[in-house]
Amino acid sequence: MLEIKDLSFKVDTETGEKKILDKIDLAVPDNKLVVVTGPNGGGKSTLAKLIAGILTPTSGKILFDGQDITEKTVTERANSGIAFAFQQPVRFKGIQVIDLIRLATGKKLSAADACEYLSAVGLCARNYIDREVDASLSGGELKRIEIASVIARSGKLSIFDEPEAGIDLWSFQHLIKVFRKMRSNIKDSSILIISHQERILEIADEIIVLKDGNIAAHGPKDEILPTLMGTPAMISACRSGDEGGYQC
Repeated sequence: MLEIKDLSFKVDTETGEKKILDKIDLAVPDNKLVVVTGPNGGGKSTLAKLIAGILTPTSGKILFDGQDITEKTVTERANSGIAFAFQQPVRFKGIQVIDLIRLATGKKLSAADACEYLSAVGLCARNYIDREVDASLSGGELKRIEIASVIARSGKLSIFDEPEAGIDLWSFQHLIKVFRKMRSNIKDSSILIISHQERILEIADEIIVLKDGNIAAHGPKDEILPTLMGTPAMISACRSGDEGGYQC
């Protein structure tokens, strides 16, 4: 279980100190798929990066399986079972896709074994296994390869920061299937997704609404989702032109 206690994050600006997150308290239980949503600028991605160790909180604590990981590095958190997929996947010139999958599993996988993870995200493995994780890949391809690496990681907590960003409609539809399958196979672990897409919200067990750095709502999907329909944030997402957007 992930527990966040009194977590705050502030940054210095030209006009003074700005609060991004203000005394956040929440828990992400095992065997749940939890989606964090809310208006742009509400602190969603910041929260994900704080959990992963990419950012350091100004104050508060982060506990994972009862252990205080607030001061742990990204590598230490990864070793404890936290996997993270960036909103904009990192490119690695000189590293092949198969290398990335092997690094995720920590095993010397065969090409056939690695291909299973690529197939899970809808990629024809023989066309990708030996390609470099660089600018020759599209944003959608990189996104799916990164998700494949997170699946291969089999972490206790898998975090996805706006996985729908920058991918086409087909990729988005396949992504929903991937998350549904992950949810159905979840065991002694949890999934945390940062998203404002309705179709991702619909597969959640719980929804957390983050607004202006504070938790505006947190509860079961059936309670929270109806309250979000028709809100300015969702209407804005509908009109954004994102091919992976809402069915408006």
